[in-house]
Amino acid sequence: MRFRSQQCATYTRRSFLAAAGALPLAAATRTAPETRVALARCHSYGPHLVPLLGKMFDQIGGLRRLVAGKTVAVKINLTGAATIRLWHEPAETTYWTHPDVIGAAVYWMGRAGARRIRIVESFAEGTKPLEEEMLVAGWDPADLLNAAPRVEMENTGFLGYGKRYHRLMVPNGGYIYPGFDLNHSYEECDVFVSIAKLKEHVTTGITGVLKNLFGIAPCTIYGMAAGVDEPAPVPHGGRLMFHTGYRQPSRSAPQENDFNSPREEGYRVPRIVADLAAARPIHLSIIEGVETMTTGEGPWIAEGRSRKIHHVRPGVLIVGTDPVATDAVAAAVMGFDPMAERGTPPFETCDSTLELAERHGLGTRDLNRIELAGEPLRDLVFPFRAYT
Repeated sequence: MRFRSQQCATYTRRSFLAAAGALPLAAATRTAPETRVALARCHSYGPHLVPLLGKMFDQIGGLRRLVAGKTVAVKINLTGAATIRLWHEPAETTYWTHPDVIGAAVYWMGRAGARRIRIVESFAEGTKPLEEEMLVAGWDPADLLNAAPRVEMENTGFLGYGKRYHRLMVPNGGYIYPGFDLNHSYEECDVFVSIAKLKEHVTTGITGVLKNLFGIAPCTIYGMAAGVDEPAPVPHGGRLMFHTGYRQPSRSAPQENDFNSPREEGYRVPRIVADLAAARPIHLSIIEGVETMTTGEGPWIAEGRSRKIHHVRPGVLIVGTDPVATDAVAAAVMGFDPMAERGTPPFETCDSTLELAERHGLGTRDLNRIELAGEPLRDLVFPFRAYT
């Protein structure tokens, strides 16, 4: 019963690859790789994640050169709420990044000499500490706070422990916004890490390290009840303005480049995600797909969907320094072509965040330009659309 969705698969891995065309793997011409992404098979959570992630970090060049003596911000993905479940499964095995993966990553950052590590996430409602949301989920925040020296946490959905918002601009002007006013944690860090869950997404095709940055925008400025002239004191309501453009952020923050641009969310959301990733560049990308769900980003998207949601076990970890390349490899693991354009799975109703981020100069989505380390990609492909 726990993994009954496994019975729904109708394709073998080989036949799906042939049918879906996830075949940059077999491209006839390869160019010199621009970046390296590590892959590993991992069937379960637990202490064995520590040496496994350590090996993967070594495969992409090690963490010391990246974090030694520096302040690191680690953006995790706690979208939705801990009380929302897919059947009986807890959030961390379906749509949240798992605490074992977060803890293992933090441990190695500490071992690599990070001066300070701040775990961050934002919520659409209230100003409760990040630790409190973890307690609601049944996690012990002390496990993460003690995973390395000088670890702290912050809810970045509002001012948090800061005194003012910090403005981060998109270097080339941005697709939708020229810049964003964000919590101080995103400006004060030397190194920015995104830890995401391997999932599809209704408005961006896939959830990866890029889409994870959607949550760095404070709802006091970009939420449904954002202040008109100045940020609201307390966040209330999700970032609907990002989806539909029905209003502008607080006037104290940068406004849209073009008020006449399309209001359709399949156009807006991928571009805003790319703008956020350009304004706040990602230095280390970790995607966790040990256990996850199919069809979308959380159990709440079930209503009105033609495909059922399944709890599945891809059993994979993906690590890289190029966020576009890491998401591209994740797309290939899910059975998709990372070079796909709108109208093609997984981007049937939206523009490709991978393409938009690539055009921003944030990395490459071409598998021929990505050096793969660890387990062969072909052996780890888990076709999400086979579970229908």
